[in-house]
Amino acid sequence: MLQGPHAAGPDRPLLLRISFRSCVVGTLCLPLLGLLSCVFISSVYHFEDATGTHCHVANYLPSISASISLSPECHIWRACIGLHWAPRVLVEYSYSKLYRGRFGARSVERSLSALCLLFSVFENMGLLLLTSVSSTEAYAVHKTGFLLFIGSSLVYMLITCRLWSAIKKQTFSPEVSKHIHDVCPLRVSPGLLQHGVPPHSSVGLQRQGHSGCVFRG
Repeated sequence: MLQGPHAAGPDRPLLLRISFRSCVVGTLCLPLLGLLSCVFISSVYHFEDATGTHCHVANYLPSISASISLSPECHIWRACIGLHWAPRVLVEYSYSKLYRGRFGARSVERSLSALCLLFSVFENMGLLLLTSVSSTEAYAVHKTGFLLFIGSSLVYMLITCRLWSAIKKQTFSPEVSKHIHDVCPLRVSPGLLQHGVPPHSSVGLQRQGHSGCVFRG
């Protein structure tokens, strides 16, 4: 849950609360809605300019680059990318806190989580740069933003795959869970199932009479 204070009066602050799911969905929908809007406007109002080519090849729909290069389509696209930049960084920071809570202070994954956040910021900066400055306005700046975006996104994705692979190894596999259940019937709290508490964490295994065992966080 994301919340921030907003003063509603001298003595009564108003809290604005936004669920994490809503923040993520809204952040993902901004570029998609911006792209669909640009393609729709180009197809309806600027079809000749968006589909025209030097070799006079027939095009039935405008390309993505042509859709976001005309006006006002380019302004819509830049506004959507600019608005989704800050929430995306906030989401990446939340994931970074999740990674730091998962791994020990001296583990390699803990250092990789910091690098993951750093490269995600670089990726967003590159995307914002290449979107704000077109190749016709300043080719060198646009090229720099494109290279920064491609390189950072690749490194960020590789680190993310490495971190989630390590998290998956920490959680109970179906075979291990079935074996433990056969030995001792378990009643696991929903929080443990949701967060996938690793077997070697500080989870106490207690016996309750003859009714079996229970995991407690």
